[in-house]
Amino acid sequence: MIDAIFTPPHPANEPVLSYAPGTPEREQVIHELERLLEQEKDLPMWIGGERVTTNDRRAVSPPHDHQHTIGHAHFGTADHVKRAIDAALAAKPAWEAMAWQDRAAIFLKAADLLSGPYRARMNAATMLAQSKNVFQAEIDAA
Repeated sequence: MIDAIFTPPHPANEPVLSYAPGTPEREQVIHELERLLEQEKDLPMWIGGERVTTNDRRAVSPPHDHQHTIGHAHFGTADHVKRAIDAALAAKPAWEAMAWQDRAAIFLKAADLLSGPYRARMNAATMLAQSKNVFQAEIDAA
């Protein structure tokens, strides 16, 4: 049991970035878009913390550019789905037993990463994967 008083941070909206020409945020997103478009990612499944690959790999393309492949996803079977459900159910007791403050800290850390060092990367990935503009990506990802 934690013998401390946990004080969650006061909620605050992220600053609205303009993405105007010449701004750092625009340059960062352009850099990340170019980086993501230059490589093809291998997209395995993750089941119970293990990387799972299959022989059924399918090309992944942006909805607005079907000729460009940005990755290959490993498609699973009904057995993979069952294994994933079993792994999630096996993890449930440990998650439930964790103090709520620790669970909150995990989500707060994820939010800090998404709104900070990974913001441009997540926005670029959202733009490519969902054919969104940078402002729509900000709403979804940042």
